[in-house]
Amino acid sequence: MLRLSTRYLDEHGSQSARLDAELLIAHALGVRRLDVYLQFDRPLDADQLVRIRELVRRRAGGEPIAYITGEREFFSRTFAVTRDVLIPRPETETLVEAVLDRVRSRPQLRIADLGTGSGCIAISLAAELPQASVLATDIDDGALRVARSNALNHGVLDRVELSAGDWAGAIDGCVDVVVSNPPYVIPEELAAADRDVRDFEPGLALLGGDDGLDAYRALLQSLPAHVRAGTLVAMEVDPRRCGAVAGLVESLLGATPEVVSDLAGRPRVVLAELGT
Repeated sequence: MLRLSTRYLDEHGSQSARLDAELLIAHALGVRRLDVYLQFDRPLDADQLVRIRELVRRRAGGEPIAYITGEREFFSRTFAVTRDVLIPRPETETLVEAVLDRVRSRPQLRIADLGTGSGCIAISLAAELPQASVLATDIDDGALRVARSNALNHGVLDRVELSAGDWAGAIDGCVDVVVSNPPYVIPEELAAADRDVRDFEPGLALLGGDDGLDAYRALLQSLPAHVRAGTLVAMEVDPRRCGAVAGLVESLLGATPEVVSDLAGRPRVVLAELGT
């Protein structure tokens, strides 16, 4: 079944056909990916074959593996995902690490994750920072339901508040950290993207206007009433627009930005501590 599934996915445009087949077969059978090989000669009943074929058919149609299996790994934790939210990506771990590097030693923290989606950023920070309370906001009710489920599953719902709101509009008072992965894709880029992204992931969480900066402007303009000297603002960026986002931080917050690169050496995070 592995060989047939791999060939079928390869013929239908998968760039990682064998890996996709391994993951889908493991999910259909409720086993680890390694067990697909350890149990290679395991006989499959009719129901199992039907499940595998249906999952492979969906993947062949371009549906991302994470939406098919309903989960994705992020920062060494498993997060539930649906088509209401973006699929967490490894690059975003750079954002979490950058924040942790700068605030882990602070004795008490109030964090706001604006545009939380699946909640992977907010929940990872809450799990790594037991002294923190986190406000996770999103304008999409479906995304908030996914984030709430993930916060419950990871045992941090008592310290993660979920709220509907547009950027800082849901914040009451001031926070110590603002973190966000805003939409930054321009329409032409989305039209040229792989079908996995273009046809399945939510456009609301991807599109950042004609120059990819609309969300950054709105976010930064919403902050002044909710930040103070010492507040850390950290945002994921498209490497191609890093300079433009850094310029917005300077002009709209009057802060000196710092750029953090991801593991591939690409500028991935723009951050600034206010008042410095």
